[in-house]
Amino acid sequence: MTDQTPIGEQMYGWATDLFPIMRSLTGPGVRQTLDYLKELLPGLETRSVPTGTRVFDWVVPDEWTFRAAYIEDEQGNRIIDAARCNLHVVNYSEPVDKWIYLSELQEYLYSQPDTPDVIPYVTSYYKRRWGFCLSQKQRDALLPGRYHVVIDADLKPGVMNFGELILPGRDQTEVLISTYVCHPSMANNELSGPVLATALARWLSGLDRKHTYRILFLVETLGAIAYLSEHWRQMKANTIAGFVLSCVGDDRCYSFLPSRKGNTLADRAARHALTHHAGQYKEYHFLKRGSDERQYCTPPIDLPVALMMRSKFGDYPEYHTSADDLSMISPQGLEGSFRLYTKCLTILEGNSYFRATLPCEPQMGRRGLYPTISTRDSYLEVQDMVDVLAYADGTMDLIDLAEAIGHDAEAVLRIAAPLIREGLLALSDKPCPANME
Repeated sequence: MTDQTPIGEQMYGWATDLFPIMRSLTGPGVRQTLDYLKELLPGLETRSVPTGTRVFDWVVPDEWTFRAAYIEDEQGNRIIDAARCNLHVVNYSEPVDKWIYLSELQEYLYSQPDTPDVIPYVTSYYKRRWGFCLSQKQRDALLPGRYHVVIDADLKPGVMNFGELILPGRDQTEVLISTYVCHPSMANNELSGPVLATALARWLSGLDRKHTYRILFLVETLGAIAYLSEHWRQMKANTIAGFVLSCVGDDRCYSFLPSRKGNTLADRAARHALTHHAGQYKEYHFLKRGSDERQYCTPPIDLPVALMMRSKFGDYPEYHTSADDLSMISPQGLEGSFRLYTKCLTILEGNSYFRATLPCEPQMGRRGLYPTISTRDSYLEVQDMVDVLAYADGTMDLIDLAEAIGHDAEAVLRIAAPLIREGLLALSDKPCPANME
């Protein structure tokens, strides 16, 4: 696809390409995914942490290299095959090759009786085991007898990989964008995040940026823990806002999960963007967290990280099953999330404290900002500028001011531009109350 293709279709195309890859906590699938993203983001650096490395309270486990997994009946029919759906194997299974009776095999099978048509996603990263996942209908159809179970995989010392892209800005202040690349074929829960992060990175690359952007493609949980173990002090000193991108591709709704504190700049910018982009959205409490905000927001790291999603992880029926396929996301759903996040990041780029430089209303006319003939309707033409000046007392930032006068923050930036140009508004990174001294 070319850059002329609508952004939602571009993202959907990337997700389609990445969908078949067998990803996990470690291994070739993560590297293959990062290599694909690097073609779209030439500045993306692939880094690694050796297995066996202690990161805070965790240890990076052996690397998993997966090749094949299947179950055959006594007639040689391959009734379960990870080549058809890579969710069929318990992720991180140790190798096995043996014949086993159905009564014993049942111990190694995982299904969801309440949703009998789907294959569940099951992992076992930190305890050696093997197993297969299948739909309840497939399980119920198994006949007594012997089965040949094969998992061709290795668990050996290696590395855990992640991707890092730093886009420098004029300031050292940072905005974090974090997503994960560890789940196999699930479209909304997994791939919608990386493709949105890629689209945002490409968009940000073309901006004259005030802030520096730290864009991370990690494996969930352990990847964030490992990254923070090395970088958290710098991130804590510089990060003004951050977002975890997950479940951003469907068409059903918009959702918001705030940071632990709930009132950070990230939270305020997200709520404002959601209000003016989505209209209605569902807000969750931080107690309903479930992605890498669990790591970023934990004391003493305590970064201002929130999530703007479509259907929230864990709350839609297809979550962590084979039903979260490419039909779960759409170009329109992905583009809606892209527009939402560009709005939010535009707010962060433009956020400052606004202070009127003159007491009383300035004479707009001689500055070309006001009609020189006063009529009944002429004041309405500059009402928005006058409203901005009325609330620009140096204690309100862009978001506060926009909400005070009932406007979208992006509109306030446009309204304020001529006032700044004429020296009638001054901007500051910190509160600067107006006074007559």
